[in-house]
Amino acid sequence: MMSTTTPRRKKPATTAIVAISALMAGITAAESAFAQQVVPGNRRASAAQGPVVNRVVIEGNKRVEKALIEDQLQARARAPYNQAAVDADVQRILEVYRRSGRGLAQVTPRLVDLPNGTVDVVYTINEGDKTGVEEIRFVGNNQVSSSRLRGIMQTTETNLLSFLKSTDVYDPDRLSNDLDLIRRYYLKNGYADYRLVSSDVQFDPNEGGYVITITVDEGEQYRFGSVSVDPRLGGVDAEAIRRGITTSEGSIYNAEAVEKSVQALTSNVGRQGNPFAQVRPVGTRDPSTRTVNLAYVVEEGPRIYIERINVRGNSRTRDYVIRREFELGEGDAYNQVLVDRAERRLNNLGYFKRVRISNEPGSSADRVVVNVDVEDQSTGSFAISGGYSTADGFIGEVSVTETNFLGRGQFVRLAGQLGQRAHGVDFSFTEPYFLGYRMSAGIDLFSKFSDQTRYSRYENRMTGGTLRLGLPMTEEFTITARYSLYQQSLDIPNDTDQPFNDCSAPIPGYTQLNANGTPNRQFCEGNGEASLAIKESQGDTITSLAGLTFNYNTLDSVREPRNGFYAEVKTDFAGLGGDSRYFRVTGDARYYREFFEDVVGIARLQGGHIMGFNGGDDDGNNGDLRIVDHFFMGPSLVRGFAPNGIGPRDISSLDSRANAIGGTTYFGGTLEVQFPIWGLPRELGLKGAVFADAGTLFGYEGPTTFNGSGSILDPVNGCAQVNNEPQNCIEVLDSEKIRSSVGASILWTSPLGPIRFDYAFALSKEEGVWRDGTRVGADRTQAFRFSGGTRF
Repeated sequence: MMSTTTPRRKKPATTAIVAISALMAGITAAESAFAQQVVPGNRRASAAQGPVVNRVVIEGNKRVEKALIEDQLQARARAPYNQAAVDADVQRILEVYRRSGRGLAQVTPRLVDLPNGTVDVVYTINEGDKTGVEEIRFVGNNQVSSSRLRGIMQTTETNLLSFLKSTDVYDPDRLSNDLDLIRRYYLKNGYADYRLVSSDVQFDPNEGGYVITITVDEGEQYRFGSVSVDPRLGGVDAEAIRRGITTSEGSIYNAEAVEKSVQALTSNVGRQGNPFAQVRPVGTRDPSTRTVNLAYVVEEGPRIYIERINVRGNSRTRDYVIRREFELGEGDAYNQVLVDRAERRLNNLGYFKRVRISNEPGSSADRVVVNVDVEDQSTGSFAISGGYSTADGFIGEVSVTETNFLGRGQFVRLAGQLGQRAHGVDFSFTEPYFLGYRMSAGIDLFSKFSDQTRYSRYENRMTGGTLRLGLPMTEEFTITARYSLYQQSLDIPNDTDQPFNDCSAPIPGYTQLNANGTPNRQFCEGNGEASLAIKESQGDTITSLAGLTFNYNTLDSVREPRNGFYAEVKTDFAGLGGDSRYFRVTGDARYYREFFEDVVGIARLQGGHIMGFNGGDDDGNNGDLRIVDHFFMGPSLVRGFAPNGIGPRDISSLDSRANAIGGTTYFGGTLEVQFPIWGLPRELGLKGAVFADAGTLFGYEGPTTFNGSGSILDPVNGCAQVNNEPQNCIEVLDSEKIRSSVGASILWTSPLGPIRFDYAFALSKEEGVWRDGTRVGADRTQAFRFSGGTRF
């Protein structure tokens, strides 16, 4: 029984085992087949789905970094080849080049077959020439001309000078900044409702460049109505904080002035013991009168503290250089106005391509973390400059400048000049935050040579240095303390080409002599003789002086001001050792006002006075005021006159062309109107001007009597001529007559630098006196004046 029943029980198990074995075999076969489909390089898979990319290669790129292109690609190594992805990559690469200003670039993709069913994808790039901005169009600007708006932008149109500039290359980041500049311009000039409707950039293959169309909605121009302070915070002295307001009733609405007022009011309220106070400008428009009634609301802000300030992205600039621009620190009350001011200051430094400040929650509800993200940019420059002026002739300069030295925010400059009548070298170093405070300290070292033989028959070299300490009192007002120590080496050439001292030192074989062996006065003075006052100043003179400079500046632009006021007053006290002993004060004030679009009026006043410590003596020798300490004036005071062309002159000499000996007092004024030259493209940078100048220089206070060697001597025979020999004293023509002129100018803001042509006609001048048939002592005129420079 047992033998018959046992096999029956084992048969189902055996059948199950066989079935399971067959099933496992089937699964193994299926896995093997699936694996053959997904393993890279399998020939059967290549035939079914196409090759696999081995690598992606970029060729021909010189102007654009490879990493920038690779970030845009969809085709990747070890991924299946996809023709649609390659076609899309071509368009992405072309877009990268368009954004880099090369819209004519071409990209050719190709495949390189490799063993095992793989391929290399190669993009060959023909970068082509740069493609500029052919035209910038404005739509909707009814009040402000298109030429004015284009002048505000950094982006320029392509023109004949494009080979000297790069601003005509389309750059999206530059255009974005331009749009912000336009917005700020409208808001600064009363257009409170301004908005940018659209900006469209199209590449025109036929023109080979870009066409930019900017559509704006200007709105109406507003003025300020009532301006008030609304203190909603107890303990705030409204009258005390009003001193920071720069907006006034009746003036054109100015968003920048509102912004500055908010900053000043915030600081004033904070100084009154309200760290959490915030100032909020509230404007109410009145379309019927086109005014904005403005109220500065002072209220309690949220009690939030700064937990931490994170500085990120600065690969070169030191952390403290960034942090010191904040008037807030970790643990202080958070104030958005002061954070915004710090962001503007960081942007204005010029050290960074990008500055962005953002906030994130801190460890508790009353804490905030401030993140400062920056991107460093190059701040060094090497420049070769050249130019020409009627005073110094042709001159060239080579300079190396670093505005963020070693990432410390320090300014360093080394420059060398070489010219026809002037050359020298100078070094400058400035620390903008001296001892950790917002005050600048610096040093200037210089050695400069100038040839004055065309005007005063001498050559002069000045070598020395200056220490500076600048204290910014407000955004507009700065006081700078200075100490200078320098040596002036005055030399009078005396050879057959320049016989300017042969009355005192006869040139053998050249200077004509009298019977007694002394130089013939008519001969030695007739060929050009330096004044005895200049001879007395030969040699080295050391000057040690301390001074203060008071500077006030509200100009809207440093390079091309249209509105604003600039004033500078300098006081100097010489006598802290050295040879010079005097007190000197000079001043220069300029007011700019735009009457019509691009028509700017300029009014300028300048003046100065210097006096020696000792009031002189009974013999007419005026103490310690040397000739090198006097003022020498010309076209810088009144155009139409030569350098050293006006002021006291030595008329005892027969040299009618030179012997200006300087004065102690000068003053003058200028009225000028600058305007565009209609019919010429604005991009050329050409402007015209008409002007009227008036001024005078007088008050020679140097020695007048000398011995034969030129040193000071009590007069023996007065100034009488003795036996046709040179005299031992000088006679000074010291006229207080007002010199005046009118003229016209052409100003060119060229890519090579600012260039100016002046043509002036003298209306009044000192005519001089007749001496031995020769007119001496007359002012020297110079109708045409040219100055200019370049940096390339």
